[in-house]
Amino acid sequence: MSAVMNEDTRSIDDLIASQKPGYSLDQRFYTDPAIYELELEKIVNRNWILAGHVSQLAEPGDFKVLNVGRESAIIVRGQDGNLKGFANVCRHRGSLVCLESEGHADKFQCPYHGWMYDIDGNLIAARNMPDDFDMQSHSLNPVSVDEVHGLVFVCFTDQPLSLEGCKRDLEEPMAMFDFPNLKVAAQKSYEIPANWKLSIENYQECYHCATAHPEYALMHTLMLDRDKRERVQGTMLERMQACGVKDLYVDFIDTAARPGEIGYGYSRTALFNKYKTGSEGGVPVAPLLGKFSDYDGGASDFSFGAFSFLLAYSDHVVAYVFTPIDHNRSNCEIFWMVRGDAEEGKDYDVEKLTWLWDVTTHADKRIIVNNSKGVHSRYYQPGPFSGMERAERVYIEWILQELQRP
Repeated sequence: MSAVMNEDTRSIDDLIASQKPGYSLDQRFYTDPAIYELELEKIVNRNWILAGHVSQLAEPGDFKVLNVGRESAIIVRGQDGNLKGFANVCRHRGSLVCLESEGHADKFQCPYHGWMYDIDGNLIAARNMPDDFDMQSHSLNPVSVDEVHGLVFVCFTDQPLSLEGCKRDLEEPMAMFDFPNLKVAAQKSYEIPANWKLSIENYQECYHCATAHPEYALMHTLMLDRDKRERVQGTMLERMQACGVKDLYVDFIDTAARPGEIGYGYSRTALFNKYKTGSEGGVPVAPLLGKFSDYDGGASDFSFGAFSFLLAYSDHVVAYVFTPIDHNRSNCEIFWMVRGDAEEGKDYDVEKLTWLWDVTTHADKRIIVNNSKGVHSRYYQPGPFSGMERAERVYIEWILQELQRP
């Protein structure tokens, strides 16, 4: 049998139906523009995406811009103090209105022809228009915005999945870290020349950690298989109660199965004994968060829908947001969050705070790009998942399920 693959002429439905359980996806899921278009419609524009933290939008006029695929949103604190979201598209001839990634504004002016909007999205100036021109009917189009215990999410549809279960079930674990009173200490973007699913699949599994991430592997027991990891959880579990935190668990598989809701999850995993947090040497890098009275030697994983993932240590939180740019490029946005009253230079050093997940993400980018190059080869064929790739398997099964959704 030749290793060279023949051109695949199957329909997308037939391709999904032929997916072998327990194996990686067929090549076309990463290379076919038609499948990417279907993903935009049924997954990307339908799911909530983390845009930042409320501390970045504290005052009326504070804004951020979120770019996802072909869409762009302005998230702004309105005059009434509430968060609002608008499509970053001028109602005149479609130019992007806001070209800055974040800042403060009293109004937004389209750089093309000068149409002007207030921070509530209302059109307030449009030169040389006919006498019967209706200003009110040309406000910026709204996009969905919501807050989950201090985290700001955006969805590019007016009928988004419900966040109510997420808010309820994650209230207690998020309260342990006092999420509403955190602040963003650093934020970095990493463009990855690979399909967005390859970027997220890589984040979902730690089968690669021992090989690709020696800095991470020194301290995180998540690199172990499940049986070995269970055996080293004991020390952390003994310390958790004394440190003011609870042993909680929310299964993403269960929540993702609820129709009409976003999938979400939470768990806490031990670090190896001598490490307190995710830093060089495992030494503290910021003041303890929320209810933590000491370091319990653990790290918590949060997941929010298809694109947003958090790693919460006792003294800081790292948020990962993966989004498509086009079918061959994706973006990884990372937020490092610390206690809201922590002072840079006194309570934390940005370079030390960001070191682990900056070096890890650069390494991830290299292995994702290598993965993408191989996936594009005519010799690529789907391979079997290991026992340490359970979350990745669940994720791609969910992707296939969503692509078949009516």
